[in-house]
Amino acid sequence: MLFRCTTESDRDRVTAVTVDEPISWIPAERYLDELGQGMYRPEWTWIAEEGDRVVGRALWWGQPASDHPLALDCLHVDASSGDRTAIAAGLLTASLKAFAEQGARKLPLYNLTLPHGWREDPAVAAALAWRRDAALAAGLTDEVERLRLEWTPEVGVPAGSGSLVFAEASDEEFLQVFRQIAVGSLDGETRRNLAAKGADVTARQEMDFYMGCPGERGWWRLVRTPQGETVGLAIPSATPYNRNVGYLGVVPEFRGRGHVDDVLAEITRVHAEAGAELITATTDTGNAPMAAAFARAGYRTAQIRLIYSAPES
Repeated sequence: MLFRCTTESDRDRVTAVTVDEPISWIPAERYLDELGQGMYRPEWTWIAEEGDRVVGRALWWGQPASDHPLALDCLHVDASSGDRTAIAAGLLTASLKAFAEQGARKLPLYNLTLPHGWREDPAVAAALAWRRDAALAAGLTDEVERLRLEWTPEVGVPAGSGSLVFAEASDEEFLQVFRQIAVGSLDGETRRNLAAKGADVTARQEMDFYMGCPGERGWWRLVRTPQGETVGLAIPSATPYNRNVGYLGVVPEFRGRGHVDDVLAEITRVHAEAGAELITATTDTGNAPMAAAFARAGYRTAQIRLIYSAPES
């Protein structure tokens, strides 16, 4: 069994792979389109070969300006090839090792999209099982389950209370509020980063991430009371595919007062007034207050995402 990244000459073999399991995968049309945009690349596309036969593939994805991939979008091993878990683990281990040797400071994660209610579907659970085992065997041992939520115009823009002020602010002001919000956050990744790196590094990395997203910096707003007290921040953002709720948060001393509804309403309003036909969002399944706020604002759970990542050192 040979594990290697592809070259241009492998393109037809890569796109010939099809997945017949009820789990997220990337069809040939999307792969070729995003290959042309630099979001997939031959050197980020890995295959498992047995003789002249492709028995597995891993499609790693990144932003067009990324030096290294950010996430694994599709992992597949042919059911007739033998031990799918072992082959998939070998494929992931080889590709992650290569990315680390190429200078990736943070290993990409594995992002699996599942239908809502997947635990009640034996076919989905089976398709997940060997992929999950492979991710864990390759060192992607931190698991987070997230809701993927959607807002569409027919549900209407949630009404804010009008009791808060949304204003532009400097990068340093935003960074300070990122630091404050990290303390006591229910978001799993924020909690792990906070424990491993501290508030300053966590805040800087989160802010840098949203600065690098397709959304515009000019959309960002600090949230204050009419008296000027800082309540939190609102970051409407975007993915390469649609508008989304990038980041919202309330500082510890103002939590529990319903302000999250106003912040989410403002982000939704910004996107809706720009003509968005779809706004997406994600939150951890364990973050019950945030999930409830999305439900009150008319966001519905469309999918479930399981995210596997390497532990922070």
